[in-house]
Amino acid sequence: MANDKHAVDPALVRELAAILREADLGEIEVEQGDLKIRVSKPVAPVAAQVSYAPPPAAPAAQPAAPAAAAAPAEAAASPALAADEHIITSPMIGTFYRSPSPDAGSFVEVGSTVTNTTVICIVEAMKVMNEIKSDVSGTITEILVQDAEAVEFGQPLFKVKRG
Repeated sequence: MANDKHAVDPALVRELAAILREADLGEIEVEQGDLKIRVSKPVAPVAAQVSYAPPPAAPAAQPAAPAAAAAPAEAAASPALAADEHIITSPMIGTFYRSPSPDAGSFVEVGSTVTNTTVICIVEAMKVMNEIKSDVSGTITEILVQDAEAVEFGQPLFKVKRG
């Protein structure tokens, strides 16, 4: 190199890359005088598929006294269900979006027919737009959250009538 004050030590770059991987960072930057080195990972795709298993079914028989005490807490956590209904819950913490962009139509509406391959919403988590697919086939009967609302892991998003 013609100018040694700007020579980059390849061992330093390899060490920075190793730190990046080990600490699961997206980018690392080092400045030393006039020398500035930045090492970064490729950006993840904007839309990712997320699959998850539905929560386990509640036990069939419970003693009367504990069931009465637990009923108000369960009612607040998820809406009442008929035998042929299912709740689709959020697989992660993030922001719920009904459409792929502000000027696009919603993925689903009340009355929409869905299958287990139908994208029903997006949950944005850490600036990544995660497409959420239905985990059951049926008809959307209720949308339980508002567009652009913050959601928690396991929070009910949609009520679906199976079939």
